Amino acid sequence: MRAILTLVEPVVVINKLGTSFFDMALTQTVYNQSLKATAGDSDQAQALSSRFLLIQSVLSSVAAMLSIIPLSRMADRHGPKVFLVASQMGSVLGMFTLVIFMYCEVPLEFLYLGSLLHGLSGGGPMFWAGVAALASLSSEQGKRTLKLNIVDFCFGVAGVVGGLLSGYLYQMGPSILLLTAILVSVVALLYSVFALTDSRHSLSESEPLLAEYENGKTMDRVSVGMLMSAMVLFILGMVGAENVLQLYLLKPPLSWDSIWAGYGRAATSAMYLSSFIGVLGLFKVLGDTALTLLGIVSNCTGMAIMAFTVESWVYFLARGIMMFACVPMPTLRAMLSKNLHPQQYGRVFGLLQLVLAVTDLLSNVFFTSIYPLTLGWFSGFCFLLSCAISYISAVPIMYVNLSLKDNSKSSFGGFFSDHAE
Repeated sequence: MRAILTLVEPVVVINKLGTSFFDMALTQTVYNQSLKATAGDSDQAQALSSRFLLIQSVLSSVAAMLSIIPLSRMADRHGPKVFLVASQMGSVLGMFTLVIFMYCEVPLEFLYLGSLLHGLSGGGPMFWAGVAALASLSSEQGKRTLKLNIVDFCFGVAGVVGGLLSGYLYQMGPSILLLTAILVSVVALLYSVFALTDSRHSLSESEPLLAEYENGKTMDRVSVGMLMSAMVLFILGMVGAENVLQLYLLKPPLSWDSIWAGYGRAATSAMYLSSFIGVLGLFKVLGDTALTLLGIVSNCTGMAIMAFTVESWVYFLARGIMMFACVPMPTLRAMLSKNLHPQQYGRVFGLLQLVLAVTDLLSNVFFTSIYPLTLGWFSGFCFLLSCAISYISAVPIMYVNLSLKDNSKSSFGGFFSDHAE
């Protein structure tokens, strides 16, 4: 029983269910309000909604940047679980602002307060910093890539369930969907506070750090920097385009309702499942680097197809091609953790998530600014641009692979077998 309470996966699952319900409620509410404000003009409503979501993202990201220093200091004293608890408290508080908006006559801009509260508590960046740190601390080095992909697998399962249910719950009533989101999120918070324990796996002499070479180095700063750069480039190309895609599906020619939007979110989350199956079956054959590159190619190819989606079946075809799109991030985090001492996890993963929060912000600003300008001539342009940017993330990964191969040939048996356990 005690071993179960060290698992971070239940928190990830329950939290994802809650956020899936809330995201559906928020997106539909914002878009419906935008349609009313623009007298039913879908293009203007798309532009208005994207501008709202952009400002919301900016507020949340900037607030998260302000919270990183105090939260990191608390995590140094009390453990990375602080990241989980603080961010989930802010998430629940932020959800209540949508409740107030639904039942009180307040302007749409009132919802910015919820984004601010969520950001000041650490937001998504600090939640995932805590998840990555706790998952790494509770796993052996040789099993860390699999462990972090299991976390993403659980995230994907919850996303599929949440996506499928959220559309139907919204049809029953927006308030029912929102209330369910709050209740589920509160359960996740209570589990983090009272049930989850911090268990650290002690490295043995038979498990040296990945970057601990014969010359006594304990950390390859160049490799760490390159791995973080790869994650930044991948997120830069992916996050903003995915957010724009949620609006793209609501306008003609697709014009999805909440049910179809739920199917779309479920298909997106299903990529976590297929990615995990890919890691489970291919890790021993390919290794970290080749798996990551496979995920990048899968993601970029599918995103390029999204640019030409005019019928629903094309969307689901693209998602099928993106079956390994969720492999890169957890695998890169595992590679990064192998270059660090366990005592550095909280600090470095916190810094990483801060950098990714900035990247998330820039990506959203970039794509949501371009998207309204392309509606008149080629609204899928953003997805081609996403493809090009994410492909660049392969460059630092290949550099790390070649660099470590030169430094320790015995540890890296070639381009398709490095880190294989």
